[in-house]
Amino acid sequence: MPSAAAIKVPSSYLLRSADYASVKAALELHARYVKGVAGGKRANFSHLDLSNFALEDADLRDAELTGARFMGAFLSGARLDKARLYGADLRDADLRGACLARADMRGSCLRGANLTGADLTDCDLREGLIAVQDLASGFRILGHEARKGELDYAIVSGPVSSSRDEGVMIPVDFRDAVMAGARLARSRMVGAVLDGADLSGADLYQADLAGASLKRAIIAGANLSSASLDGADLTGVLRAPPPLVYIDDEPLTDVMAAHELWCDSEGMDGRPAKLSKADLRPLRDMSRRRLTALVATDCVFFGLSMAGVQLQGSDLSGSDLRGADLKGADLRGVKLVGADLTRADLSGADLRPLGIAEGRFIRADLTRAKLSQADFTGARLARARLLEADLDGARLADADLKGAELER
Repeated sequence: MPSAAAIKVPSSYLLRSADYASVKAALELHARYVKGVAGGKRANFSHLDLSNFALEDADLRDAELTGARFMGAFLSGARLDKARLYGADLRDADLRGACLARADMRGSCLRGANLTGADLTDCDLREGLIAVQDLASGFRILGHEARKGELDYAIVSGPVSSSRDEGVMIPVDFRDAVMAGARLARSRMVGAVLDGADLSGADLYQADLAGASLKRAIIAGANLSSASLDGADLTGVLRAPPPLVYIDDEPLTDVMAAHELWCDSEGMDGRPAKLSKADLRPLRDMSRRRLTALVATDCVFFGLSMAGVQLQGSDLSGSDLRGADLKGADLRGVKLVGADLTRADLSGADLRPLGIAEGRFIRADLTRAKLSQADFTGARLARARLLEADLDGARLADADLKGAELER
């Protein structure tokens, strides 16, 4: 028996291709099955590749969907009550308002999925595995392999074991998923990975999150009453913003006003702001403000309205700008090293080099920035540094990337 080791294989190893006509026919038979009408047949889409399929409002209650791939699929309003989604790939799927009550989702991957308003009441979201028998090497374990820019499948060869210590159990992956307002009451999420997930206003009443990872998750307004969080990792979770923020005993609003005055007076009045690890959400709206050369490292700008803001030459390294509205912002020469701009709107933003003297420029630096699902439509990124940046799912239509430093 060979030792357990990850083997890179094509994603089609176990997946079957699908055509819309056969899927539609199966859905019609399933509808009869659900209603108890003669001639009905339960839908079985196990290990079927349904990536990017339009399945809005589909009725898949009690369907067999083990190991199916729904990556990028349109499932808003779909009925998936009690469906078997064991080990399914729902990465980047649109599940807004979908019903997944009592569904079996052990070992599934929902990274980047939109579950806003979805119902996951009594859902089983514990870790799981899928094993297939191989005559040459015994059982092989099918699991989700995370790699830059793509979610693929990996095969782990070796004996099947349910021991978490042996590393074959696959936790449910909700990283960076949007779950605002989702109903997760009494759901079983032991060991789930929810890093960076947006759980704003979610109902987690009596949910079992023992051992779950919620690093950088947004839990503002979430109902966590009677939820089990034993051993959960809550590092950097984002709770509701404080009503007031003080910087060295001075209100944040005054600090920012003084910086804006410094910009408007070209340094003759006011004073420049230097912030670190401050929560700027109480400002609510920074649209069109002149905040050139602002230093705000490791700060929280989550969800802020910043359309048209002037931040030329600013240093926002390590800051949380997830979901921020930066449409048309002047970000020439900005430093965003290691910043998180997941789902941020930078359409039409200017990230070209900033001239500081004749023949001298400062480039916009987004090295190691998280830009997953960010919107750069029509943005100007000429000569910007994007080394090691996560651009998975980013929209770059009509963006000017001439001379930009990109990893090939």
